[in-house]
Amino acid sequence: MGTAAAAAAAAAGEGARSPSPAAVSLGLGVAVVSSLVNGSTFVLQKKGIVRAKRRGTSYLTDIVWWAGTIAMAVGQIGNFLAYTAVPTVLVTPLGALGVPFGSILASYLLKEKLNILGKLGCLLSCAGSVVLIIHSPKSESVTTQAELEEKLTNPVFVGYLCIVLLMLLLLIFWIAPAHGPTNIMVYISICSLLGSFTVPSTKGIGLAAQDIFHNNPSSQRALCLCLVLLAVLGCSIIVQFRYINKALECFDSSVFGAIYYVVFTTLVLLASAILFREWSNVGLVDFLGMACGFTTVSVGIVLIQVFKEFNFNLGEMNKSNMKTD
Repeated sequence: MGTAAAAAAAAAGEGARSPSPAAVSLGLGVAVVSSLVNGSTFVLQKKGIVRAKRRGTSYLTDIVWWAGTIAMAVGQIGNFLAYTAVPTVLVTPLGALGVPFGSILASYLLKEKLNILGKLGCLLSCAGSVVLIIHSPKSESVTTQAELEEKLTNPVFVGYLCIVLLMLLLLIFWIAPAHGPTNIMVYISICSLLGSFTVPSTKGIGLAAQDIFHNNPSSQRALCLCLVLLAVLGCSIIVQFRYINKALECFDSSVFGAIYYVVFTTLVLLASAILFREWSNVGLVDFLGMACGFTTVSVGIVLIQVFKEFNFNLGEMNKSNMKTD
């Protein structure tokens, strides 16, 4: 009886082991750099689209657009490396750092407005990201291929994916052709729902790849699983890429990036919570801390975007105060 209990405890500890401090630090560093790179992609692609329209040519011929596309690829590779080192619930919210960076870059390259409230929003987004880092789970709930296969066939996760697929079909084939160019939430919903496939697939590829080169019977299954996940990831990225550029042709890059971050992060955290159950390792204090951090980030993003058309600065505020006195 005691031996069985000890074995169960050992198995539980193995299933939720913590990455080494060096791996966490490396993963955090890669995630931060990737979020900054990703923050520049929408701005560079938008700049390329604007330049191409001005010349009357396709944006596929513009070097700035290609620079943004290459930056997107580099950012996604960085995210892939980060997902293999630290929990998804930590990497995904750190994408918030790309929003203020993109807004600052857009104010120079696209001449989009960034007033004092926008700068305060940038500060809040960075502060919220730090809170998320402090309170995020430091242990992995899925660490082996066998656990991954079990999670992927979980009826709850399969049901969730079926709902997502139905919503995507409805959006892509019925709603997007009619309302996509006039309603920003249509394209954002498509790209964000696809995150339910891209992020778990990326995380799963990292786990499956650990067993591919081992000379044992499970290596063949790991290879098949990795190929399936790669196919899902590739299809999801291609569709996302298409609709991101559609959105950038019709809408402000900063507004798109900000709303996209909030919706994408929410749906990815939901998918990861269902599949990887990383939230099971978060205590009440850390859960509240992460909720506060995410709220702070969201408020910062709202300040960046909602009040961007207000033309005021500290100098004008000081003048109005002097007149009142």
